[in-house]
Amino acid sequence: MAVKSARRVKPSQQRSSKASNIKLLKNPKVAFAFALLLCDAVLVALIIAYIPYTKIDWDAYMSQVSGFLDGERDYSNLKGDTGPLVYPAGFLYFYSAFQYVTGGEVYPAQILFGVLYIINLGIILFIYGKTDVVPWWAMSLLCLSKRMHSIFVLRLFNDCLAMMLLHASLVSLLHQRWHLGLIIFSGAVSVKMNVLLYAPPLLLLMLRAMNIGGVISALSGAALVQILLGIPFILSYPFAYISRAFNLGRVFIHFWSVNFKFVPEPIFVSKAFAISLLIAHLGLLTAFAHYRWCMHEGGLFKFLYSRLDPIKLKLALTSSFSLKKSYNSHSSIKVLRKEYIVTTMFVGNFIGILCARSLHYQFYSWYFHSLPYLLWKTPFPTLLRVMLFIGVEFCWNVYPSSLYSSALLLCLHLVILVGLWSAPPEYPYVDNKALTEDKDK
Repeated sequence: MAVKSARRVKPSQQRSSKASNIKLLKNPKVAFAFALLLCDAVLVALIIAYIPYTKIDWDAYMSQVSGFLDGERDYSNLKGDTGPLVYPAGFLYFYSAFQYVTGGEVYPAQILFGVLYIINLGIILFIYGKTDVVPWWAMSLLCLSKRMHSIFVLRLFNDCLAMMLLHASLVSLLHQRWHLGLIIFSGAVSVKMNVLLYAPPLLLLMLRAMNIGGVISALSGAALVQILLGIPFILSYPFAYISRAFNLGRVFIHFWSVNFKFVPEPIFVSKAFAISLLIAHLGLLTAFAHYRWCMHEGGLFKFLYSRLDPIKLKLALTSSFSLKKSYNSHSSIKVLRKEYIVTTMFVGNFIGILCARSLHYQFYSWYFHSLPYLLWKTPFPTLLRVMLFIGVEFCWNVYPSSLYSSALLLCLHLVILVGLWSAPPEYPYVDNKALTEDKDK
């Protein structure tokens, strides 16, 4: 006779599970999210079937991947139709897999990216459902962007993959899985560097969620991912790899700028303009961190001192030598509210978008999926929120961008930023009662 080894489930656990499932099914947001996914999947299929593919970067990606697969390890020799390879090594591994699956052909790649689009949308809808900021009907805005469908299934940009991984890492952060989240985040960075716009708010969240030992171990894991992915190139041609894959000083072509087309080209390409935007970026991040994200501790500097106190730092660094101790010490840190995590991450990224020297059309994917969330965090009336969303979408669909469309986009971004600044600061931590309720979800 076979021995039953399955552990019996207690009746109370069964009742709790059934109650949670019934509560989930009765949530109108869940049903609406599934309906959105189904409708958008049909729309994506129709777009692939009836709208012509636009040749931009896919062939260049395949040329760069082919060089890598043929044994080339010098980044300066990996080139395509649109220029040299400028992405970290993770891009090559992912797109090598894509080439294997699709044979390098466009139509199978469109189907693959259609799947990535739906997966990314599902992740975003999950995040929205967890935070409960955006009303159920407003989630439909996520499916109404002509430009976003084009970026995914008609252009096949690597921005799509990078942002899908970023959103997946955010889900890990919502479940307090910080080490896993950092590994996925590092994977996203290895596809495209724009993900680093999320790094400053992420570091602040880590300092809240873990002690210094935990932060160091999580960052070490993220760094290890970059090292392992880049080893073939670092060992062969380290300077070529680092200078190409992690070049933060690239100057983009003025013609393709969606956000600063109204700036005269000599100023646009100048170092002074780049430095001014960098100062504005750092200043806005510091202001939001001091007056909004860390307000309950008395500001950014008091918060940092409380986390980096010399005595606490010494104890944390000592305990970080023991992995077990480092993990166990996390229990003494308060749990962060999901809404606080998402707000901090999305606002931090949006500040980077506002201060970016040049936004190309595919860069819309860097923040589009956060737009409804950000708009509903402002104190604006609903009609103004919707009008701002439509205005931003309009600007991104003007081709080529003009002086007026780029100036309008900047103004809309500034209005949204002012609204975010006007919103009341959020309390970052979950109380014990809320934590118990959250575990039951």
